[in-house]
Amino acid sequence: MSLRVEGLSKRFNPNLPPVVQAVSFGLEPGEVFALLGPSGCGKTTTLRLIAGFEPPDAGAVLLEGQPITHLPPERRKIGFVFQDYALFPHLSVQQNVAFGLRGMDPKQRRARALEVLQMVGMTVFKDRHPGELSGGQQQRVALARAIAPGPKVVLLDEPFASLDAGLRQATRDEVRALLKENHIGVVLVTHDQEEALSFADRIGVMRSGKLEQIGTPEEVYERPATPFVAQFLGRTNLLPGEALGREANTPLGRLPLAEPATGAVMLSLRPEHLRLEAGGEGLVLAREFKGHDLTYRVRLENREYLVYATSGCSFRPGDRVQMRVIAPAVVVGGPSAEGPVPQLSQV
Repeated sequence: MSLRVEGLSKRFNPNLPPVVQAVSFGLEPGEVFALLGPSGCGKTTTLRLIAGFEPPDAGAVLLEGQPITHLPPERRKIGFVFQDYALFPHLSVQQNVAFGLRGMDPKQRRARALEVLQMVGMTVFKDRHPGELSGGQQQRVALARAIAPGPKVVLLDEPFASLDAGLRQATRDEVRALLKENHIGVVLVTHDQEEALSFADRIGVMRSGKLEQIGTPEEVYERPATPFVAQFLGRTNLLPGEALGREANTPLGRLPLAEPATGAVMLSLRPEHLRLEAGGEGLVLAREFKGHDLTYRVRLENREYLVYATSGCSFRPGDRVQMRVIAPAVVVGGPSAEGPVPQLSQV
């Protein structure tokens, strides 16, 4: 395992809870791991602890089995790409990339800088300054500077947040391919669920300084461990139930369960796992058109549900419908864990 984080904790104020609490995870060589969570959950602080920019109160960081917890950042063999890229405005692109190269003569530094600039497709801009580049171009230069020293791991702190939507996806794909090609392990910090799902091999979902769940994107999305994970990683319907092994009695009737359980439970049911049919006791409250699909808000008895449908679905607010469940529900906790159903604008 190229990187191992063991029980990292950090508290900035003795009168406040820790910002990071006993965070542990591993990173395989060449793996992309995303720390996903809302603002203020501790994910960037975790990244800074790994990089050596902040000392931990407890825990350890190991790289290729060797402890690096107390080494200065420049000796950790870890690259870091900041959210604002942190390029030197008075240096050229080539000089920015060469800046962190140590133990080389000037000729070697220039050659290595050109080599990595070629990798990221920025050789033609080597003599320009950061202010003369677009956001996507600056992002590539920042990545080139991070990988120039040959790190074992690169840390990415919201690296695509400042790019417009059209450029973001293409840049993500290019960066991922480049890092995979060079077999560099990556820890990405993001609050963007789609980014984490599409970019990472595994995801760690953070809340209030703690990791609530670690798994592949499919595992975390399809089998959330807690109500928070279910709600943060995409929209979901939370409903109480009484589990009876492989089934549970719920307000939607008896539903199959993804895993056996007994007693009072809280269940997660994704909106795409519900189908609308004409008739029934459900009342369509809102309809949100998104081009390729639709999102409905439906009230049944005293509860509201989100339902995804294809763009050809013709139900409108005020229509009576019934909801059919087409996939097993997932147990995410006890009955007190229920959260609100997101509101939709009526269109």
